[in-house]
Amino acid sequence: MREQQSGSKAYLFCIVLVAVLGGLLFGYDTAVISGAEKGLQAFFKDADFDYTDAWHGFTCSSALIGCIIGSALSGLLATRLGRKKSLILAGILFFISALGSMAPEFLFFEKGKATFDLLIAFNIYRVIGGVGVGLASAICPMYIAEVAPSNIRGTLVSWNQFAIIFGQLVVYFVNFFILGDHIQPLVEEMGKGLAAINPAAQWTVTTGWRYMFGSEAVPAGLFALLICFVPETPRYLVSIGQDSKAESILGRINGTDKAKAILNDIKETITVKTERLFTYGWVVIFVGVMLSVFQQAVGINAVLYYAPRIFGDMGMEDPMKVTVMMGIINILFTLVAIFTVEKWGRKPLLITGSIGMAIGALGVAFTFGKAGMETVTAISIMVYSASFMMSWGPICWVLISEIFPNTIRGAAVAVAVAFQWIFNWIVSTTFVPMFNMELSEGDGFGHWFTYALYGGICIIAALFVWRMVPETKGKTLEDMTKLWKK
Repeated sequence: MREQQSGSKAYLFCIVLVAVLGGLLFGYDTAVISGAEKGLQAFFKDADFDYTDAWHGFTCSSALIGCIIGSALSGLLATRLGRKKSLILAGILFFISALGSMAPEFLFFEKGKATFDLLIAFNIYRVIGGVGVGLASAICPMYIAEVAPSNIRGTLVSWNQFAIIFGQLVVYFVNFFILGDHIQPLVEEMGKGLAAINPAAQWTVTTGWRYMFGSEAVPAGLFALLICFVPETPRYLVSIGQDSKAESILGRINGTDKAKAILNDIKETITVKTERLFTYGWVVIFVGVMLSVFQQAVGINAVLYYAPRIFGDMGMEDPMKVTVMMGIINILFTLVAIFTVEKWGRKPLLITGSIGMAIGALGVAFTFGKAGMETVTAISIMVYSASFMMSWGPICWVLISEIFPNTIRGAAVAVAVAFQWIFNWIVSTTFVPMFNMELSEGDGFGHWFTYALYGGICIIAALFVWRMVPETKGKTLEDMTKLWKK
């Protein structure tokens, strides 16, 4: 009886735990390329066509194309199919992508023979996985926000970001252990045939990268299975007229005493199933979109995707170990956000994190490549990354999942997250050419310019949050309708 009156925390914990597995897959899928890309490059360098750096750059980022598609479709699917069925679809796409990327020759091509058609097939499988990432990135935080009580919603949604970073850390370890005693091939060895590559690296070229991509099938299959056993969100159930089911779920989460009151609040704000995107004005959409833009424009994914190469360029003997260390620091600082978001609020964390990121980015700008400053550069990268993880990493997702009124949330989240993946792609594809820019030979102009640019954007992001973003700590999702109507 007491559980019915107060709700079951264990029940809430279980369904949120399953939902954040989608975040783990998000992190896993986007970071798996960091360990596999050199073996993959060497494999296709021995192909029957000219596998250029441009092709390699496209292949490494092709999943982002799927992310843009998946996030753009997320609003439509979340509204038509519901949050739960959309996440099941995402899990299936993750699973297909993992197996297809591991063995792109399946059914149609000769195994181990690199051809242009095989490259296209591989990229199609990566795009399929990207669609799953795009769906999960938008709908997982939406799902958690719609089932969570308002007083702990920020904390629970922040666990989704923890799962993303944990997924990246897991895949760093998985890649590290798959590599084992083998090594990555050297760029100068590529294109001269497998026999010309160091024997310790030949396994990485023929097999290692396959195992790295294929390892994702385990968490993907688990997610697709477990998501079948979680309930649909009460907000979505009310929107399709299933009030009794919604009240039952609200009762299990919040207790029977609160369930009726919450249900009445939901029904008051979902008098119409859907409204036009700009029903509440352009400012709410602008704020949501710019939160997404700034989360990517600060340049964090340039560091996360290319971490082993960056640390290698700095002269680190074992860049993969340093990358793993950075992953552990990222986890610890994500926990800072989780345990302070409901105490400090969203805005203070975002502003503090922006300032910390600016200091770290500018530290990298002024020390990268300078003799004797390698340790300062590495610490600056850690400060930059850690500041992101305690602020823009989790808090951006919290705000995107909660800031929009109920009747436009599906479409508005889709628009905001699509912009996030577009700018993710822009940052990821411009980082290397910007970083390697030279005004004169060997001047290292691109090194300081790139991080100085990111540092400047961090300062602009802090000003944007201070002036434009409302504090949502402690407010219910139904309060958002009142907030933006004002």
